[in-house]
Amino acid sequence: MKARIAVFGLFLVFVSAGLSAQQRPNTMFLEELTWTEVREAIDDGTTTIIVPTAGTEQNGPHMVLGKHKFIINYASNLIARELGNALVAPVVTYVPEGDVENIRGHLRYAGTITLPNEYFMKLLEYSARSLAIHGFTDIVFMGDSGGNQGGMRDVAAMLNEEWANEPARVHFVGDYYSNNGFREWLINDQGETEETIGGHAGIADTSQLLYVAPEHIRGDRLAPLGGGEGSGVSGDPTRASFERGRMGIQFKVDTALRQIRELMRQ
Repeated sequence: MKARIAVFGLFLVFVSAGLSAQQRPNTMFLEELTWTEVREAIDDGTTTIIVPTAGTEQNGPHMVLGKHKFIINYASNLIARELGNALVAPVVTYVPEGDVENIRGHLRYAGTITLPNEYFMKLLEYSARSLAIHGFTDIVFMGDSGGNQGGMRDVAAMLNEEWANEPARVHFVGDYYSNNGFREWLINDQGETEETIGGHAGIADTSQLLYVAPEHIRGDRLAPLGGGEGSGVSGDPTRASFERGRMGIQFKVDTALRQIRELMRQ
């Protein structure tokens, strides 16, 4: 027994020595770091942080409700690495998806979660205030779904007005979602149409998730229009592909990087 304890103690010494010699873990995600590692990163110039937002919503019979989360976490990691001085905050998955008193849209489908816009905005506001306290000076709001765009824009404008004489700024990066060029590429370069692409859970969405997290696609449930009326699908997800998903993510990443850099120059 004493020998076993001695061996274990020696193991702890080696582990401690190894950890003390290590640099900060190779991760962009705030939640995967200790508070001291975050403090050291800020002191070393990592003063940009991305606050990603993503709806928890129905995506037809073939795709999981967390689609937006998986896509934006993947894209945010690439963006942060390319910026070189950025981290990624925990993704906000509770966003406006409709009114619980007037149920329609995605909220009609099991599992969709909504948050009133005023509470969503408060969540963003105090996330930004918390991050600014510790030295993040460029706070980037970026969302992968539609219902959260207005709230991010409005909170960014409100805080920037309040912080006019402070070092911190909030940047709303709306082009990532609404002006990234992926849909136009599918039409002009891939020969798709507005009808085949669809507006939700069709070619674009399915391709991106197929690229970043294929395990969350139910291949046996893929069907044009999700199999029929009431499926929650618009477009033809059977035309999705890994390569199209790779291109979709690249369009989003490149577009976000351009807008972030432009906003930071202002």
